[in-house]
Amino acid sequence: MILASKSPRRKEILEKFDFNLKIITKEIEEVSDRSGVIDKILDISRKKVMAVAMDYKNEFVVGADTVVELDGEILGKPKDKEMAFQMLKKLSGRKHRVITAYWIVNIEKEIQISNYDITDVYFHQLKDDEIEWYINTGEPMDKAGAYGIQDKGSLFVEKIDGDFFTVMGFPIGKFVKDLNKMGISLNKIKSI
Repeated sequence: MILASKSPRRKEILEKFDFNLKIITKEIEEVSDRSGVIDKILDISRKKVMAVAMDYKNEFVVGADTVVELDGEILGKPKDKEMAFQMLKKLSGRKHRVITAYWIVNIEKEIQISNYDITDVYFHQLKDDEIEWYINTGEPMDKAGAYGIQDKGSLFVEKIDGDFFTVMGFPIGKFVKDLNKMGISLNKIKSI
């Protein structure tokens, strides 16, 4: 299986469940003219997958996109430390949604499956010095919403309502159920 993503977290999740992965990515413009948060991230994740799948038509290609959404605003990856600080300040003491959309495509077999998952994340009230400490770790700079739940950012999380792996970047449980619908069981995962 080809993973059309540079995300070390997606790679980690899929390899934990015995997927044999090749990492192949193409640079795309991560924009969408679709309306609605879910439609936008489904569109962007499809673009990521199709950019690779067109060159590997007989392979299964999977890709995903994760966004943090607060009051209708999408919080992507921060461009600098100031932006990371502002994002974390907005999330402080609030509930937000993490949405991960994914596609699996095999052009030769005419398979195109997409899905998404939403998890509510509740943050503790954050102090400025806690935010500054976290930013200085460098961890928030490559993550949607400027935090990673699987690492030091977990200190900010009061609770979640939904799937932890969705917040981490790939809803593996839902993905495996979609594979099962295609007749691919956990025992056959290494062969795709």
